[in-house]
Amino acid sequence: MADQLSKAEEFEKKAEKKLNGWGLFGSKYEDASDLFDKAANSFKLAKSWDKAGSTYLRLASCHLKLESKHEAAQAYVDAAHCYKKTNIKEAVSCLDHAVNIFCDIGRLSMAARYLKEIAELHESEQNIEQAVVYFEKAADFFQNEEVTTSANQCKQKVAQFAAQLEQYQKSIEIYEEIARQSLSNNLLKYGVKGHLLNAGICQLCKGDVVAISNALERYQELDPTFSGTREYRLLADIAAALDEEDVVKFTDVVKDFDSMTPLDSWKTTLLLRVKEKLKAKELEEDDLT
Repeated sequence: MADQLSKAEEFEKKAEKKLNGWGLFGSKYEDASDLFDKAANSFKLAKSWDKAGSTYLRLASCHLKLESKHEAAQAYVDAAHCYKKTNIKEAVSCLDHAVNIFCDIGRLSMAARYLKEIAELHESEQNIEQAVVYFEKAADFFQNEEVTTSANQCKQKVAQFAAQLEQYQKSIEIYEEIARQSLSNNLLKYGVKGHLLNAGICQLCKGDVVAISNALERYQELDPTFSGTREYRLLADIAAALDEEDVVKFTDVVKDFDSMTPLDSWKTTLLLRVKEKLKAKELEEDDLT
C-alpha cells in the first residue's frame, strides 16, 4: 500500500512537472496524461480514493486540452467510480460532466448509461426527487436509441417512485404504457399482468371506485387474458371491499393473494395506504351513527 502511494505521488509529481514545462504542439499534455493515468491507477491500488478521483480529473483536463473528448469523458467516469466510495456528490458531478461530453460527441447510449447511474446514486442517498429526474432522462435517451428493455427499467423506477410520492396518475400512465408496449413483444408479454397489477394498485390508492372499475374494463380490453389471472381477481375483490367499505374483506383478500404470491414491499406499502383510508372512512361512518 505505502509502496503504491509513493509510486502514485512520484508519477503525479512528474506529470505536474511536464505540464509546467515547455512542450511542442501539445506533447506536454500527452506526456502528462500518460503520467496522470499511471498515478491514478497507483492511488487506486493504494485505496486512496479521493486522490485517485482528483488525479482522474487532472487526466480529464489534459484530454480536453488535446481535444480527445471520448477519453476525457472516460476519465470523468473513472473519477466518479473512485469518488463513489467516499463522496457521492462529487461522483454525481463527475458523471454529469461525462454525460455532457458523451452527448456532445453523439455517444447517446453511453450518456443514457451514465444518466441511469446518476439516478441510482441519488436513489442510494434516498434523494428520490432527483432520482426520478435522472431516471426520466435516462429513459428518454434509451428510448431514442431503441434500447427498449433499459428504457422500461428506468420508466418502472419513475413509476415506483412517483407512487411513493403519491403521484398516482403519473405511475398509472407509465405502467399502462409499458403494458401496452409489452403485449406486442413475445419476450415481454408475460410481464403484462404485473404492470397492470401495479397500475391497478395505484388506481386503488386514488380511492375512486368508479375509476377502478373503468380501469379494470380497459385492462381486459387491452389483454383479454387478464381477467383470468389472480392479479385481476385481487384488484376486483379489493375494489368490491372498498365499495362495501369492508376492512375485514379487504384484509382477507390481500392475505389470500400474499399467501400464494408474496407481495413486495412497494405493493405492501401502497395497499397499507389503501387500508388506512378505508379504516378512516369506516371510523367516520361510525362517528356519524
